[in-house]
Amino acid sequence: MTGSRMDADRLYELLPVYHRRRDAEMGGPLRALLAVIAEQVNLVQSDVDQLYENWFVETCQDWVVPYLGDLVGYRLLAGYTEALAAGEAARELAARLAPRRDVADTVANRRRKGTLPLLEELAMSVAEWPARAVEFAPLLSGNRPVRLGTNAGGKLVDLRDGARLDLLPSPFDELAHTVEAPRITAERRQGRYAPPEVGLFVWRLKPYPITHAPAYCIDRARSLYTFSILGNDVPLVAKPVPEPTPVHIAVEENVPAFIRRRALRDRLADFYGPGKSFTIWRDDQPDPVPLADIVVADLSRWAYRPKRGQVLVDPVLGRIAFSSRGAPQRGVWVSYHYAFSDDIGGGEYRTSVVTPPAAKVYRVGPDEEFERITDAYERWKADNEDGAQPEAVVEITHSGAYQEQLEFVLDPGDRFELRAVPGARPVLRLLDWYSNRPDSLQIKANPCEDDDNRPPPRVVLDGLLITGRGVTVTGPVGAVVIRHSTLVPGWSLEPQCQPAHPEEPSLVLENTTACIEIRRSILGSILVITDEVRADPLPIHIADSVLDATGTELEALSAPDCRHASAILHIHRSTVIGEVHTHAIRIAENSIFDGRVNTARRGIGCMRFCYVPPGSRTPRRYHCEPDQTWAKLREAAERGEIDPADLPALRDVEAQRVRPQFTSRRYGTPGYIQLAAAAEITRGAEDGSELGALHDLFQPQRADNLRARLAEFVPAGFDAGLVYAT
Repeated sequence: MTGSRMDADRLYELLPVYHRRRDAEMGGPLRALLAVIAEQVNLVQSDVDQLYENWFVETCQDWVVPYLGDLVGYRLLAGYTEALAAGEAARELAARLAPRRDVADTVANRRRKGTLPLLEELAMSVAEWPARAVEFAPLLSGNRPVRLGTNAGGKLVDLRDGARLDLLPSPFDELAHTVEAPRITAERRQGRYAPPEVGLFVWRLKPYPITHAPAYCIDRARSLYTFSILGNDVPLVAKPVPEPTPVHIAVEENVPAFIRRRALRDRLADFYGPGKSFTIWRDDQPDPVPLADIVVADLSRWAYRPKRGQVLVDPVLGRIAFSSRGAPQRGVWVSYHYAFSDDIGGGEYRTSVVTPPAAKVYRVGPDEEFERITDAYERWKADNEDGAQPEAVVEITHSGAYQEQLEFVLDPGDRFELRAVPGARPVLRLLDWYSNRPDSLQIKANPCEDDDNRPPPRVVLDGLLITGRGVTVTGPVGAVVIRHSTLVPGWSLEPQCQPAHPEEPSLVLENTTACIEIRRSILGSILVITDEVRADPLPIHIADSVLDATGTELEALSAPDCRHASAILHIHRSTVIGEVHTHAIRIAENSIFDGRVNTARRGIGCMRFCYVPPGSRTPRRYHCEPDQTWAKLREAAERGEIDPADLPALRDVEAQRVRPQFTSRRYGTPGYIQLAAAAEITRGAEDGSELGALHDLFQPQRADNLRARLAEFVPAGFDAGLVYAT
């Protein structure tokens, strides 16, 4: 036996030598038989071992989790069995319907039933949302009878207490409030302040780090900087600190809350420094700017000027100002945290990368062999002379900025990948290098000879943030893969996150044969320039991504002059802001089209579980909005519940109601593409999750599961409801 498994020849070696000799003379049929038996013994042994593992919730199989939960009375949400039967793609949904950690903590949680710290732990174990539980009864104001002469309850608001006023209306508000009539569990208007109410404030946006990256200089004369290298305002987020004890109520330091100016001023040491929420370095100094030099200020108008030696920081806008006499000479570097919904686009979150066995890795960054991407690329071209090294990976090792004119020319058979190491977010800043030629990142392919049987080249861009210009693909390229990357919509950003060039494309496909594959990325519009008569339509595959034209009336996918792009679109779980003009849509599912869709070939493909604006020309649709809502109106009219004459007006009203609404449509803001729409959109996917690029967060299932647990563990006689802090 090897561990708990049996070697294929283990049974055969137990036979006498005589039988083994005779079996060898006959060609080994007995040895082959015993090998098959040993394989079946291993299967039985594995099944027996798994039966033991299934006794424990930490190691059991997914299908065993609800059975173990049933033994302790765990209430399972509907749909768990169906999610397991749907295959590997639905495993994340099953994990949201029955989290292992929540099942394991069921018995222990019942012993702490009715306590506020338990509700906060439930939010983390059930939905993975940091939370703060608040009982509203102590925060109610009341009249004090004069004849009693004692404190009969209630509080007065001290208008001089700026620290407490600054917390209005946050989850940490401690001021007195009048009673509100709506209950906290109401569907339309949610109330808070009533005697039997408990609110669970949850933070859905996660803190994402940026580590030792260059800041952006807004004004060199006055030494004004932004934390964001794109030059836009970005509110800083606190890096959460674990709570000291299980009975501790969460405070600002324990959740990914936006850093307030007053809180930063009063507790600067809690937020500033290496390993904390943000840090600032200047010039080439290894140590950060001293804590004593940091001054918190309101830099909304850049009016406040620092004294010599001071460094002004505005955490609300993410701005920095140095004194003119103490201006940095060799640059400013920052580490900070920003808020976003999910692991989409270029970021320092961990991703899985696979290096092909035949590929040679060229590392770029400080203390590496190459300092520039171009140097690594040219070395590979020298190594690949006459096709000696067709596969290469240029790997960037830190979150720096690279200002280079990038042009990748590939031959048939080449495989080129430009990627970031996991945990880094390099920025490619494409500047105005030439006045008479494009300055975009160029991907070109040399034509293949008639007798050359090598496949067309393949290019991968992974983990990058590209700003200043877009990416242009020309020539007979085989495939272009863009994953976990951001091609900034509108090329670059203004301070308030407006796109600098809203009508410029992020990806130009010009006279190419490339198959485009986009996964978990954010990019602007796609422009297809090709000979529609002689060339076949390009396949474009988009999954779990955002295609943002920076406006619903601008073209997200089209040919020049708003003509139909010669492309066949395959799109899954994505959000499209802008109009789509394409040859055909082969498949579109669980996606949002926040702009008119116009396809030339309606007989090709289908759209299912999508939102498509009224007036769009699409292939056949199944279970799409607002079609489903209008169908319900027609059925109600047929049953006589509404007057058929009112149908046109009701259709317009319902079309506006189910239209996708976002916390923000501007890239660079914390609530970018976060849905705040009707249930038909937030629960409109095939599996009951939300439509669009944030589908795999399964936020409706998280919220339902958490509400079910709150109903079970809330203090007796109280109503508990969810309040979204972000």
